[in-house]
Amino acid sequence: MSILTFHDLGQSFGADDIFVGLGGSIPRQAKIGLVGPNGIGKTTLLRLLAGLHPPTAGSVYRAKGARIGYLQQEAERAFADTANTVYGEMLTVFADLRTQAAALREMEARMATDLSEDLLQRYGSVQQAFELAGGYEYEVRIQQVLTGLGFPPDQHDMPLHHCSGGQKTRALLARLLLERPDLLILDEPTNHLDVQAVEWLEGMLRTWEGALLVVSHDRYFLDQVADMIWEMSRSGIESYRGNYTAYLGQREERWERRDKEFEATQERFLRELDFVKRNIARDSATDQAKGRLRRLVRMVKAVELGGAQILQQDWLRVTEQVDISKQKWTVLETERHIRALQNPNPRHHQIKMSLQTAVRGGNIVLRTKGLGIGYPGTPLFEAEDIELLRQERAALIGANGTGKSTFLRTLLEDAPPMGGEIRLGANIQVGYYAQAHDMLDPDHTVLEELVSHQDMPVAQARSLLARFLFRQDDVFKPVRALSGGERGRLALAILSLHDANLLLMDEPTNHLDIPAQEALEEALLSYPGTVILVSHDRYLVNRLATQIWALDEGRLHVHKGGYASFLAARQLAAEKAKDAAQAEAVAARPRAAAPKAQKEESKALLARTEQRIAELEAALEELSHQLVSATTDQAWDRVRDLDREYKSAQKSLDALLHQWEGLAA
Repeated sequence: MSILTFHDLGQSFGADDIFVGLGGSIPRQAKIGLVGPNGIGKTTLLRLLAGLHPPTAGSVYRAKGARIGYLQQEAERAFADTANTVYGEMLTVFADLRTQAAALREMEARMATDLSEDLLQRYGSVQQAFELAGGYEYEVRIQQVLTGLGFPPDQHDMPLHHCSGGQKTRALLARLLLERPDLLILDEPTNHLDVQAVEWLEGMLRTWEGALLVVSHDRYFLDQVADMIWEMSRSGIESYRGNYTAYLGQREERWERRDKEFEATQERFLRELDFVKRNIARDSATDQAKGRLRRLVRMVKAVELGGAQILQQDWLRVTEQVDISKQKWTVLETERHIRALQNPNPRHHQIKMSLQTAVRGGNIVLRTKGLGIGYPGTPLFEAEDIELLRQERAALIGANGTGKSTFLRTLLEDAPPMGGEIRLGANIQVGYYAQAHDMLDPDHTVLEELVSHQDMPVAQARSLLARFLFRQDDVFKPVRALSGGERGRLALAILSLHDANLLLMDEPTNHLDIPAQEALEEALLSYPGTVILVSHDRYLVNRLATQIWALDEGRLHVHKGGYASFLAARQLAAEKAKDAAQAEAVAARPRAAAPKAQKEESKALLARTEQRIAELEAALEELSHQLVSATTDQAWDRVRDLDREYKSAQKSLDALLHQWEGLAA
């Protein structure tokens, strides 16, 4: 049974249709990720489903008694009592429990002098209900949720009106998680969270007992929490089973099938038109040919309006609804329309980005020794010695304010290192993408900004800009009027001109919608040069990185391997530290005090180690299969990356086997 369904849903503002004819249903316990390009109406749809606004067309049905929680992108006005503290706002969720607690305390006070059976029975009944409703654990839940979403204890008493916009959004999310609605609707929930908080939220949502509908540009997040993807486009909503990665595979299959359907439809129209051409002038076949021409015109118009797939429906009903009375086409006009049909497949309306190198640099692109990054009086971090080779892709990750952008500026020689050496290799030409896009001139138009970086004919410049979705009058927009996503696309277009062999990318997917992120990702995967990437986009990092440079507590640690092996190594290190602490605690106890407990803890530690060994052996087997496949396909870059991950995993396994030998002994 569905918790929410909607039919023929439409929303208009004045004469502009945001969307029309949307339909779908949300089953109980479903976890749905909603994706689509910017401006398609995702936020508007969420607000209609949450009941914040009535639709201009269609209807929304919610299950009787269903509780819906909605997290909007910005929560400036989400709280009725802004004088409340962060912790006080969380307590409002449990007002009934707090009333019950007060009643229990009152009865306890009375029981000091009155032990009547009636009072004892009422106390037992209230206490049981209080316990079942979580009365003895709600304060612990509040602490867990606030800590998980990045509110340290010293911020719990902060008044809401002193909170920033991001803090208010996190506080609203915390309150919604504590309320446990039957359907949780989240609009970009990771916008104001650091990586640690996002990982905590992923864990929370994976075990969420209600239904979930979430809009997010964070593809890794969607991979972790979604079991269904809704893709929203101008033609409606399409559903895909599985997480984001599963959706990509299914979407490619659908696109290929629809390409074939479109080509077959166009060929069928031309064959039908050929019959009309050969028979329209013959007296015996004129009526038949004219009738087939009228039907063909209806079908062509239907495809112009809804794409080739519209004829997969009841095409007779569809084409009868297409009005051709106002304009009759000749045979030549019909042929012109058939040949001009546009393939509605979304792949034909995406960014087409290519990154090339002008010269081949040396094999060693970057080396550092004893490197320190920061400013006079403000040291930021020290780095393990780095060696980056040609065609490698390093991802620099860490919390905000740890010095990632400063490191890139140091590479650009805009800031000197605080200590040590940093050297670029021979013939290295650097291209830089800044997250603030502060290299763009706000007084230029889009076209002027592009040609200011490389002189070229206007037609060539417009053709390049069209590949980045700046078409027609878009090229005359002033830079200052562009949205964040548009500025990002313009900066990428300019970057594609430079032919650099080392790219420094500072948060390149910020403000980009998912189709633009995918285009950038594919361009970087096929780029023949070297990349240093600063990004919170874990999906991009997971797809691209061959090295991870992790900033933690003033130190840059180099991990030779991809993001998956980095996470495995981090988890292994955490578990080893935990095991070491437990082993130390066991060893510290007097042998005579609890020999049985000590033996049991040692057995448990041994079992966990054996489990991790089995997991790593399975991972190595899978990597081995992938290596064979990549070698067969002659995908040598992939072979190199997989080989590096295999060696990293083997090293971790060797360390575990050594630990196991000691425990077994």
